[in-house]
Amino acid sequence: MRTAPHAVVIGSGFGGLAAAVRLGARGYRVSLYERLDAPGGRAYVYRQDGFIFDAGPTIITAPFLLEELWALCGRRLADEVTLRPISPFYRIRFDDGTTFDYHGDSARMREQVARLAPQDVAGFEAFMRLSESIYRVGFEQLGHVPFDSLLDMLRIAPDLLRLRSDRSVYQAVAGLVRDEKLRTVLSFHPLLIGGNPFTTTSVYALIAFLERRWGVHFAMGGTGALVEGLVRLVAGQGGKLHLNQEVTSIMVRDGRATGVRLASGEEVAADIVVSNADAAWTYRHLLPAQLRRRWTDRRIERARYSMSLFVWYFGTRRRYEEVAHHTILLGPRYRGLLEDIFERKVLPQDFSLYLHRPTATDPSLAPPGCDAFYVLSPVANLQGGTDWRQAAEPYRRAIQAHLEATLLPDLGAQLATTHVLTPQDFQDRLLSFRGAAFGLEPTLTQSAWFRPHNRSEEVERLYLVGAGTHPGAGVPGVLSSARVLDLVVPHASSLDCA
Repeated sequence: MRTAPHAVVIGSGFGGLAAAVRLGARGYRVSLYERLDAPGGRAYVYRQDGFIFDAGPTIITAPFLLEELWALCGRRLADEVTLRPISPFYRIRFDDGTTFDYHGDSARMREQVARLAPQDVAGFEAFMRLSESIYRVGFEQLGHVPFDSLLDMLRIAPDLLRLRSDRSVYQAVAGLVRDEKLRTVLSFHPLLIGGNPFTTTSVYALIAFLERRWGVHFAMGGTGALVEGLVRLVAGQGGKLHLNQEVTSIMVRDGRATGVRLASGEEVAADIVVSNADAAWTYRHLLPAQLRRRWTDRRIERARYSMSLFVWYFGTRRRYEEVAHHTILLGPRYRGLLEDIFERKVLPQDFSLYLHRPTATDPSLAPPGCDAFYVLSPVANLQGGTDWRQAAEPYRRAIQAHLEATLLPDLGAQLATTHVLTPQDFQDRLLSFRGAAFGLEPTLTQSAWFRPHNRSEEVERLYLVGAGTHPGAGVPGVLSSARVLDLVVPHASSLDCA
């Protein structure tokens, strides 16, 4: 490996770690540089007062993408990490107290739909057929292939037209079911990848079938157990992970990436560079403006970015056994709330929440007799101008009061530990442009060829992985972005080293 071509990977989120494994399997000597004190990126792990909190991703689907990475190293994922199926996938609680258990089993889902909106059972089944059709094209055929040229986009145009990708996810759902609550149940998935259901292209309606096909899982020990497993894979290939090492620029000579410069001033030579940093950050801050023809500062600033997140991590001294692993608490408004977040970019008084209780499945994440939680509220990114230094604690208290009144009685008296993450942290800690939690918003004109390419359009031998490139956010999307590298990065044995 000492004489093998050198690949530098910037960032050690799921995209960077998956890229490192795939590059190692293709003969590269890999070095990862991570600015934080632990790997994971958005999948960082907080440990405090005996509680373990996954910072970000908690829903694992399409486990075959992880199994592939272990297989590339001659190992089995199941031997090292246990993925536990979750049922129901989600418990959805409407503002009036009505609940809907979202299952992967089709018969149980029909029962839930018949209870909520009996007139829409046929429409629900039609939506699932549509979701499967989109999945077969959008995920199975296109999710792991590059979109280097406009011709690549034109080749799929007939499929996009046939599947009516010009519609939003909500419009696709509303064309098949009439009950407004069921429309909400079937259209919320884009929020899991940073999109507004009312503007996100209906391509992302594939998520419903993706979940049915592969299930929703939780990694025992937390999502951090997967991060630790991937780090072991990289180390087993001879790769090196460097923590507390921030990359401040990508070095370029004659139009080709030649390495990176660290905050310490050290320069690290490389034959290829892969950035798992936020795509907008990569182009705006790691490459000089004179090298950028497409992703200019103006284009980056004019693009539409996902919402951000307010996340409150907390542990309780008691267990709330009646609370499901995944609960979605919907507020009194759906469209209006999303307009406040995505369009007006204000902080409204009401909210919808995702409540994660991992100790429902894995009690080891909290001390005996305790529960670990995080509650996530979609909020506007920093373009809205909210001062989170002033707004964070009042907003947290409002969320606490709502949880006490609905699912977690006596919460204030039971709190054992607490930690908050705001949009400002997404910008300052994770270097996400405007604090957007998922990069570019997944609209039709910001998908596939329109996103920053996996093989950089600006510099040779620079590649991008992660939520900001193709195919997009979410663990399956991020892992698939690394899968694209198999098609765009030459095998180490064929590389003309600098």
